[in-house]
Amino acid sequence: MQVGQASKELHISEQGQITNRFNAAIGNMGSQSLDIRLGGIYALQRIMQDSARDHPTVVSVLAAFVQQHAGSSTTSLKETVDVGAFVHVPKPDVRAAIATLAERRTDRDSGTVVDLSKTDLRGLRLTYRASIQFPGVDLSETDLRWADLDGAYLRKANFLYANLENAYLRKVNLVGAHLAGANLAVVSLGGADLREADLTCASTLSDPETGESQPTDCVVLQYAILDGSDLRNAKMTHADLRNADLKGADLRGADLTRSDLTNADLTHADFRGANLTGVNLKGAKQTGALGIPRRG
Repeated sequence: MQVGQASKELHISEQGQITNRFNAAIGNMGSQSLDIRLGGIYALQRIMQDSARDHPTVVSVLAAFVQQHAGSSTTSLKETVDVGAFVHVPKPDVRAAIATLAERRTDRDSGTVVDLSKTDLRGLRLTYRASIQFPGVDLSETDLRWADLDGAYLRKANFLYANLENAYLRKVNLVGAHLAGANLAVVSLGGADLREADLTCASTLSDPETGESQPTDCVVLQYAILDGSDLRNAKMTHADLRNADLKGADLRGADLTRSDLTNADLTHADFRGANLTGVNLKGAKQTGALGIPRRG
């Protein structure tokens, strides 16, 4: 009984210490000093490592911190910046919070979704690429132009209406990801895993005269680099793939209905079993491509 009572008291003491540490960390994150805010973030990281029970709460707090301190994509997307002058990167404390989330133990999430939607994350770069873990992350309507997430694990992530123009996503796991309505122009997706990803139009518009529905807000993949990517069974209806690089890509079973592949490089790409109804292949380079109907 004495041992049991001592164990119970120890547990209560530990929980009290964690609560005190949590409150102190939250207080530090509201400081005007960058150094103190960083200290608060790293304190939450330790709590997340020490307490599986508090892990989901810390995840939610860090995600909310990023949304508040990174700024809104509604504002950033209105800005037009020349490619050569694009030097925006998130603030150090925002990067630290995202890095902490990216390296967390996802098995402790308990269903918690990392919500980074509608956030300005232009130029985001994480150095620990091998451990970027964001399965199911909500990045809808997020500004990720010029972000570098090479090798990240983004399975079933939500990129609805996200702007990923000029982003680096080489060898990224995007299996089952929701990319409807996203801007992926000039994005680097070489070797990416996009099996069963949704790259369709985000909405429809009804014609007032005919009453017919027409797809709108379709995925833009102009000049995108998709060489060697795995797009098996991906949904890509009405996608804009003009001038895209699809050399060696695996598109078996993909739905490309009415997609525009004008001047795309399809060298050695595999389209066997793909739905190519109404696809525009004008000027596309088809050397060694499999599964494409013969011209004429």
